[in-house]
Amino acid sequence: MGTLYLVRHGQASFGAANYDQLSQRGHEQAVRLGAYWRERGQRFDAVLTGTLHRHAQTLAGIAEGLGGAPEAHALPGLNEYDSEALIRAIHPEPLPRPDTPERYRQHFRLLCDALAQWMGGTISPQGMPDWERFAGGVRAALDLVRRQHVGQNVLLVSSGGPISAAVGHVLGTAPEVTIALNMRIRNSAVTEFSVSPKRLMLQTFNTLPHLDTPEHRSWITHA
Repeated sequence: MGTLYLVRHGQASFGAANYDQLSQRGHEQAVRLGAYWRERGQRFDAVLTGTLHRHAQTLAGIAEGLGGAPEAHALPGLNEYDSEALIRAIHPEPLPRPDTPERYRQHFRLLCDALAQWMGGTISPQGMPDWERFAGGVRAALDLVRRQHVGQNVLLVSSGGPISAAVGHVLGTAPEVTIALNMRIRNSAVTEFSVSPKRLMLQTFNTLPHLDTPEHRSWITHA
């Protein structure tokens, strides 16, 4: 039986004009994760990622700390949803940049509301697939692992939306639970599935063993 390690990207550039870039802290989180695995002799037989810059940058950091990794298979089905398009679908008026605690909370309240409506099929955000197609891309990646990588260790680098969709699919959770899981996944966190030909089973969720030391606990971030 193999193991699929799903990693959320390191801290990106929340509130900036281009979110899809790791911050310096995000790069450090990724390198630290790779170093943690190298110290424990962890190796991967295959790597899957989305096609976003923050996914590639996170994988590069992990490989730097790990001392190398197999060439990645990039899958658009592992890309994140467009949070700005989701919010615009329910709040068309311009919003100020989420640069205060209250604006930050407002952003995520709106996002959770929009996610629920998108998953329920009541809104169709511009430029985005419907929920079933989005979730289908995630399921296709999981099926690929189950078909081709039984007995292997597979690294999958993606975002909170696809990872929570994967967990929701494996556990059969209701949409509101999937959204709650999404909101709790931390940067560079690791979720593990055991892999057999017939099914995937959740082993761990949203863990940060590489940051569980006094000198690294301040590196824990969520956005």
